[in-house]
Amino acid sequence: MSRDSTSRRDFLKATGAATAAATSTAGCASFGGGGGDGGGTLIYSRGDHPTNYDPQQTTSGEVAKVTNQVFDTTIDFKPGSGGKLVDGLAKEWELDGKTTTLTLKEGITFHGGDELTAEDVRATVRRFIDTEYEFFLGEKRSGYSSVTFGDWVESVEATSKYEVTFTLKQRYAPFVRNLAMFAAAILSKSQIEEMGQGAEAQAELGTDPRGTGPFQFEELDNSNEKIRFSAYDDYWGEGPHVSQLIMKTIKSNQTRAQDLINGDSHITDNLGAQAIKQIKDSDGASVKKKNGINVGYMAFNQSRKAAFRKPKVRRAISYAVDTEAIVNSIYQGFAKQADQALPPDVLGHNEDLDPYPHDPEKAQTLLEEAGETDLEFELATFSNPRGYNPSPVATANQIRSNLEDIGLSVSVNQFSSFGPYIDYTYAGKHDAALLGWYTDNADPDNFLYVLLHPGVPVEEVPDGQSYVSWDKKGNASNISSWANREYMKLVNEGQTTYDQQKREEVYLQAAKMTHEQAPWVFLDYAQLTRGINQAVQADSYTVSSVGGPYLELVEMN
Repeated sequence: MSRDSTSRRDFLKATGAATAAATSTAGCASFGGGGGDGGGTLIYSRGDHPTNYDPQQTTSGEVAKVTNQVFDTTIDFKPGSGGKLVDGLAKEWELDGKTTTLTLKEGITFHGGDELTAEDVRATVRRFIDTEYEFFLGEKRSGYSSVTFGDWVESVEATSKYEVTFTLKQRYAPFVRNLAMFAAAILSKSQIEEMGQGAEAQAELGTDPRGTGPFQFEELDNSNEKIRFSAYDDYWGEGPHVSQLIMKTIKSNQTRAQDLINGDSHITDNLGAQAIKQIKDSDGASVKKKNGINVGYMAFNQSRKAAFRKPKVRRAISYAVDTEAIVNSIYQGFAKQADQALPPDVLGHNEDLDPYPHDPEKAQTLLEEAGETDLEFELATFSNPRGYNPSPVATANQIRSNLEDIGLSVSVNQFSSFGPYIDYTYAGKHDAALLGWYTDNADPDNFLYVLLHPGVPVEEVPDGQSYVSWDKKGNASNISSWANREYMKLVNEGQTTYDQQKREEVYLQAAKMTHEQAPWVFLDYAQLTRGINQAVQADSYTVSSVGGPYLELVEMN
């Protein structure tokens, strides 16, 4: 079957003409059904359409929106809580030194009908990190393999039918939180084995994912950029309260907002300022906001561009870029200027720091002192809206204009799709690049290690050197290739410290170092904004800064 239309069963035959009407006819009434379990169709619109939905093959939040509907994690985040842990597939867990034990709930089934056991958890982890496992995902696995399990797990064992024991290589404070990350979603051992050996065979799992989650994956329609789901009747948790879910892609912010207002979709995200205004001014939809746990930034690739290895150059560019104008004029106030890598509402965010002011004269002075007044470089950017950067092309052009004002030459390399853009930046082909990060687990390590630690031992970084070469870097998400020995020591200490007060003291220092050393231009901390059509019971949808979206809780009017 063509990968443009991958389905496990004939979705349209199963759901009937009502679904077709729901996707083609404007107006709220076209979706059928009111609230209550099994009532109606929920349509969620977004700005991009990946084509593979394996949680172990991606770093994309767009993929996570889908996999979080199909799969569950052993531990979860309470919706809207900002990171409070609650039980998921596991009813109990304990972290003691270098041992983590999980006790699974009984009677939970995968969409294929098999009961969840400890062997499924073990097979999931081994597929991601164990090179000796015959179903190892290999070169197809994402960079999350190292920051979720790989660098920390010595072994994982099914110590009984419903008990899993992880033995860690070291004390690792964030480990329990890592188990709630989307990349730690539990796969079916039966499906893993069904896919067959080899990375290419295993890679196909993402076109027909089968988990224990509230919605079953029915059809991946790549030609129309839609995904169709049905409610899983045997779901172990609360909900779902709709019988069908559709995720569709509309790349234009304004078009997506109008689609919501018209009633052709029910919830949408990653909205720009104009789209937010459209929705606010309408009678048929409203906007929900929440402080996000995220950061938007421009990374300097020190491995590729020698000039970026000089702190004065990085600080000069930070002074030159008018982040206040970006936040106020382009994002129009739904974000605030960033001043460090760690966002507010996360342990260790340093309140004593301020954003770099727009100071072109100081920027030129620093460039002169660094001997880099004729600097030229490429700035890579994506085009589709992201929550931390809803207008990436406008942002890139603002940066280019600011830097041209101080005599630098910047060419913007614009990508039309986010997937190829991630491939480009994670391969280190950029000089500088716009990116951002939503928290995976609301832990400071998820920012300060994942994004700015090179993932190598401190002693492997020569004294006095501020970077590692791309091929030596062990941490894929550090696209600046920054490697500061003192910073690395602090982050390593934070990982092995279980006392929260001591961890906070360590991360306050590390956050201050990110400000002073400026491995990025710190752009913004964005609010989360969601558009909600009046067909949705407003109180049933919770905007969450970590995890989700929790669409199984949504009810229709």
